[in-house]
Formats: sequence, structure tokens, C-alpha cells
Amino acid sequence: METYTIPAQTRIGHVHLKVTDLQRALDFYCGVLGFELVTMYGDQAAFISAGGYHHHIGLNTWHSKGMGPAPVRAAGLYHTAILFPERKDLAAILQRLIDLKYPLTGMSDHGVSEAIYLNDPDQNGVELYWDRPKELWPKDDNGNLTMFTEYLDVEGLLGELKA
Repeated sequence: METYTIPAQTRIGHVHLKVTDLQRALDFYCGVLGFELVTMYGDQAAFISAGGYHHHIGLNTWHSKGMGPAPVRAAGLYHTAILFPERKDLAAILQRLIDLKYPLTGMSDHGVSEAIYLNDPDQNGVELYWDRPKELWPKDDNGNLTMFTEYLDVEGLLGELKA
């Protein structure tokens, strides 16, 4: 079989999540995280975005209304990663989550990025992160990317709000 390489400009356009309660999901994604409702598809689906895109996240109850969350120890979505444009934007959402006392599942510095982890009301994993500039990504002596998972400097991150 001939080798194929996907074009470098390819991006993940949106994620579509099965949820058990559409309003509860909207309360989280729009009310807590600040996405905007673009349109509803009857009373079974909603499409939300940042900045007016047709949708970054689809939420539906087509096969999941009233059901429990997907099992943790099974194949499926690990998390949806939401990329913030600047470090100060990540600091702002972290402060918002702290103020709301929203439970976090982790925080990490990956060298290439800083990340905050939490679950939505249906226990779908959510990563909120920002990427460091590419020229600052850690590399080994051979120039290979060396991602890692270390403690997130929370005080330093929140300090962005005072700058």
C-alpha cells in the first residue's frame, strides 16, 4: 500500500458529543466555559462555538438521553481539548473555574503546552490548554520533540491576570 501523509494544514474542525441531558450540557459548555449557542436541532441537539464559527462542539441526545456516562475503562473519547489563544486566556478560565468551585481532575505542564483537566456533567473529559510558541517547545540533542508531564505552575499562570 502506498504511504499517505495528511496535509499539514489539516485541523480537527469540531467534536460531537453524546450527552444525557442537553440543557445541563449547555449550562456547562456555554454557562461555565463561555461557548456561544449557534443553533438548536429540535430539542435533541445543539451546536456551539467560539467566535461565530458554525460549530466547534455539537451536543446531542440522539442515543444517550437519560443514560449514564460512558464507562471509564472502555474504548471511546478520552477528552476534548480546547485550545486557548493566549496564556492569559487559560489563566482567566482557571480563575473562573476556581471562583465557581468547579472540580478539576488535573493540571499539567507538558513543555509544549500548559493544561487544565476537568469533566463535563456527563463525565466526558475536557482539556483546556494553550500552546507555547513552537520555538520554545522542548527538544532533545537530536532536535526531537520531548513532551513531558510536570507540575503546572498555577501561581505563575494566575499571575498572567495581574500583568
